[in-house]
Amino acid sequence: MGGPAFIATTILLTVYGQLIVKWRVGKAGDFPTSAGDRVSFLAHLVTQPWVISVFAAAAIAALSWMAAMTQYDLSVAYPYVALSFALVLAGSAVFFGEPLNLAKVTGIAVIIVGLIIGSRGV
Repeated sequence: MGGPAFIATTILLTVYGQLIVKWRVGKAGDFPTSAGDRVSFLAHLVTQPWVISVFAAAAIAALSWMAAMTQYDLSVAYPYVALSFALVLAGSAVFFGEPLNLAKVTGIAVIIVGLIIGSRGV
């Protein structure tokens, strides 16, 4: 596995984590108001297999990022992490029916244009 694969793995596992957490939190209901109920709510969430898989994905993403850092300058690799914004936006629309509007699409387009411009500075 080479540098681009390490970066892609980091991004995809990060997106996975965001989408899974949103899914599981959405199923759990409203966040309680009392401190004790909040602790119980969060304890229930973090013991769910899907949420545990998010922690595993985050650990693998971190290791993958460390491997990427052996092959790239941070200033070269880190801008690609911005792709996670676009992928989470797309995933939130596809999986949760969250609205896509012109402002969101324009914002993602600006990020992608920035990534293209920034990556040419290598």
